[in-house]
Amino acid sequence: MKPVPEEVLTRSKKGKIEVRKLIDRGQYVRYEYLDPQSGERSENKVKIVLKSKEGKVEEHFIIPLKGKSLLLPAEEKGERKVWDGEKGVELFEQ
Repeated sequence: MKPVPEEVLTRSKKGKIEVRKLIDRGQYVRYEYLDPQSGERSENKVKIVLKSKEGKVEEHFIIPLKGKSLLLPAEEKGERKVWDGEKGVELFEQ
């Protein structure tokens, strides 16, 4: 591997020096699930949808546990709208 700048190096919990290497950049959207009648949260999970600059989309559920969160891969659902508190909006702005 060619030399890397000092500012991209980090030390792991085990004391090993590692390079923080960028995988990709992009946008994300997080949304929760509410009961349409009460407006209360219907399930204790959040969906996060990641979109790279190249347009690749990944979806995951974030499920809170005691003092931690579990990230589970989810099937990509394609285009959909989410409620912004006033109206339905696209996941990602065009």
